[in-house]
Amino acid sequence: QVQLVESGGGLVQAGGSLRLSCAASGRTFIIFAVGWFRQVPGKEREFIATINWRGGRTRYADSVKGRFTISRDNANNTVYLQIDNLKPEDTAVYYCAAGPVATMQVADFGSWGQGTQVTVSS
Repeated sequence: QVQLVESGGGLVQAGGSLRLSCAASGRTFIIFAVGWFRQVPGKEREFIATINWRGGRTRYADSVKGRFTISRDNANNTVYLQIDNLKPEDTAVYYCAAGPVATMQVADFGSWGQGTQVTVSS
């Protein structure tokens, strides 16, 4: 099992930027793919982006392509999500998750962080 802790969320105005971090500990983190998801109350958890363990393969939800960038620093056991040109509809709790394969499916990720709140004001 790998433990994950997200940070970097907050309140930001539309058009602004944030960089979320996902710090890992426990089992060897570098062998895991990592995904970012988000959730708003009353809705299902939504896929945002994923990156394979080497960092050379990334996938994004169509709704965030061009504004979100996922990257990882295996030397520091951290995965990042850079969010630019934030929109009010990006308001959600953002979660990172680790799993064996870089898919877009919530069910494929077995380890989850506690989430970090991102609120975008108009």
